[in-house]
Amino acid sequence: MAQTIKFSNASTDFYFDSSLKELGKIVDKRSAIVITDENIFKAHEPKFKGFTTIVIPPGEEQKNQSLVDGIIGQLIDKKVDRKSVLIGVGGGVITDITGYTASIYMRGIRFGFIPTTILGLVDASIGGKNGIDVGLYKNMVGIIRQPSFLLHDLSLLQSLPEKEWQNGFAEIIKHACIKDAAMFKQLEQHDLSDYMKDKKLLAELIQRNALIKTKVVQKDEFEKGDRRLLNYGHTIGHAIETQYGLMHGEAVAIGMVYAGQISEQLLGFDSKERVRALIEKYQLSTTISFDAKKVFEVLAMDKKRVQKEMNFVLLNKIGKAVVHPIPLQRLEKIINKL
Repeated sequence: MAQTIKFSNASTDFYFDSSLKELGKIVDKRSAIVITDENIFKAHEPKFKGFTTIVIPPGEEQKNQSLVDGIIGQLIDKKVDRKSVLIGVGGGVITDITGYTASIYMRGIRFGFIPTTILGLVDASIGGKNGIDVGLYKNMVGIIRQPSFLLHDLSLLQSLPEKEWQNGFAEIIKHACIKDAAMFKQLEQHDLSDYMKDKKLLAELIQRNALIKTKVVQKDEFEKGDRRLLNYGHTIGHAIETQYGLMHGEAVAIGMVYAGQISEQLLGFDSKERVRALIEKYQLSTTISFDAKKVFEVLAMDKKRVQKEMNFVLLNKIGKAVVHPIPLQRLEKIINKL
């Protein structure tokens, strides 16, 4: 049963705790093209039977314009038209590439997502941000356009390595930090193995996180205000992610720890150790030695910069985040001391 969420000029049908077997009821197989990566296709090949499928290599390095051009070439060869629908089955890289390709092909065709990672389920697939990287700059080119549907099939997580679970829980911890102190406490009471073993506990947590992000996006789809809070941990996180070859969740986890330190310095935030301890509990890194000059250079090109200030997301307390403009000169000094 779908839960329909309305956005400013579109709506998305959410099929929570559903199954890939239901896809044939949501879309017409004849007009559907599935985009997935080699790992997912290999792990779940029988589930794609009857669907036209485009399989790409895995990894963040695929998120670039030349790969998208290659997909568009295949869509033209397959005579894909405006009545067709692209379906991204995969993690954040696949959903980003699928949403972006669908948004520019023939000036925009329908698309839907079936996320196969925790990160995809709670964050990357939700909110309509679809983009590609340009060199070191993450998501520098893209569009905000909502998927027609999101289908959650938690059985697809069975093939995930534990590192991917940790990667996704970074975004869950982020949601707790910025919007949900009660969920932060729940995460403190459990650990990763509890959620990996208990399907009901996991399904409830995923739905709770998906709805946290959805509500923020509904209020501020084009990132003029509250949606910026979702960038907690991401400003420094993105700057170290591409330079040091980190997974997204690893980079965000480290970024959240540094943002906690900056929150203490600038706003008197008194729970930075609780944040650090929770991140460690879910087996994520909390620090990295980095070249401050290089990191600041990448950070200064971040999309959240407005002229000589960076809109930085900080915490007043757990569950309450604010966007705090920091002059770039001051931010450079802060980063040099981290």
